[in-house]
Parts: sequence; structure tokens; C-alpha cells
Amino acid sequence: MAEQFDMFSEQVSRDRVVKRDISKHAKPEQPTVSMSEEEMVRHLSQTGRYRILTKLVPRAIAPFPRPEYPLKGIILDTETTGLNARKDEIIEIGVIAFTFDATGSIGDVTGIYGGLQQPSVSIPTEITRLTGITDDMVAGQSIDMAALQALIEPADLLIAHNAGFDRPFCEAFTPLFSDKAWACSNSEIDWSSRGYEGTKLGYLLGQAGYFHEGHRALDDCFALLEVLAREIAGPASTAFAELYEASQRSRCWFPRRTEPVRRIISIEN
Repeated sequence: MAEQFDMFSEQVSRDRVVKRDISKHAKPEQPTVSMSEEEMVRHLSQTGRYRILTKLVPRAIAPFPRPEYPLKGIILDTETTGLNARKDEIIEIGVIAFTFDATGSIGDVTGIYGGLQQPSVSIPTEITRLTGITDDMVAGQSIDMAALQALIEPADLLIAHNAGFDRPFCEAFTPLFSDKAWACSNSEIDWSSRGYEGTKLGYLLGQAGYFHEGHRALDDCFALLEVLAREIAGPASTAFAELYEASQRSRCWFPRRTEPVRRIISIEN
């Protein structure tokens, strides 16, 4: 009887080691191409197959604001416990103070403030999901009214991206906001004529070529500032110039007897 070869014997495993020549199958090394970040961005953009978004870097506060921008503007945003200014409360406010001139050209950032406020009720789950603000974050916190007053009081114009929402909350929070001129960057700018496909801040920022870490009040203020300052060809080269022009129209304010809120009537001069 022929001897059967045992493939599993220790002797075979030690003596019969099969070696495979992998030199024929190895892929040749590709040469390394060194490119800077700017070169990579430019290369990808030029292909037409990519849209590059740059992370928004907040503007620094100017230690010496330029005197050729004498007017003072404010961009503000609030986070609240709900949508009803009569019963819901502000839990965060973000404010950026900046200078501009009579043509609507933006100058320098002159101050910023961001503060949390503990409400009288627990923050709803959906608000925490939207803003990231929790009860623990606001516990014992209050908005610094002196810091807020220092920015708001000298301002010539207050801007919110949804002034119809933010203004009633701000006026209910403190009379500091009551006698100020307001402008709404959502409704008083023709965004479509500027090539934008929507009016939500996230859409505007993305189409302007940026992304940011929203949805916190001060982050959104810096985002809006960059969108407003972006220049295009035309008589109102920036969205802010268009907004400022719209804000110069006369407005009449009067209370309604049936509802304790203010209405706005815009009158063309």
C-alpha cells in the first residue's frame, strides 16, 4: 500500500514553506505631488466639479476704527425658549457692533457680546436640539446689561435676519431696544437678484462660499456680517448697502387697540 502524504504533519509545515514572488504583482509607487492648500482649492475649483466652502473666521475687533466710517450698526441674534414673545424668553443673545458710511460700505468691527440667560422655565427639548443650549449651560447665567447697553445705545441701526421675531423678544427683554431703527436682512434685501436661491442664513452663507458652526447667536451674527459685506456688481454693491437704503424710508409706528403689538407701515418718500 502506497504511503499517504500527510499535509498536516509538523515536519512538512517546517520544511515545505511555499514562497510567492510578489514582485511581479506589486504596483509601482506613484510620485508624490506637493500642493499647498490654496493650490488644491484652486485646482478643484477650476475643474468645475467641486464647490469649495471655506470655514468662516470671525472678524477681529479693530483697536482703532477708521474715521471714514462714522455710522454705527448692530447685528444681533437671539435664541429663545419658544416662538411667542409674550410668554417665551431669551436664553442667549449675540451682538456685533460695526461701523459703516452713508453709502452703506461696512468698515470695522468695534465690539462683540454674547451672553446666556437662565429662563424661568426649563428649556424645551426641541430648543436644546436646535441650539445646543441646555439647562445646565444657562444655570445661574444672566445677560450683562451694562455690556449690552454700551453697544446698543450709540447704534444708528439694528439688524436681525428675522427682525419680526427678534425685535419683539428684545423689546420685551429691555426698553433699550424700543426706540431704535431696525432693519430685517431677510425681508428687505432682494436676495434672488444677487444670485441666491433662498433667504435662510445657512443657504446664504453656503452660496457665499462659507460654512460656520451654527446655530449659536454670536456665530450667526458673524455669518450674517460676511454675507452682508459680500460685493457684487451693481448700484448697491453689497447686500448691506441695499438694506441700509431700504432702512432710510420713512416708517410710521402706531399701536393697535385690538392687539398690544406694533405694526410697521413703510412709506416711500
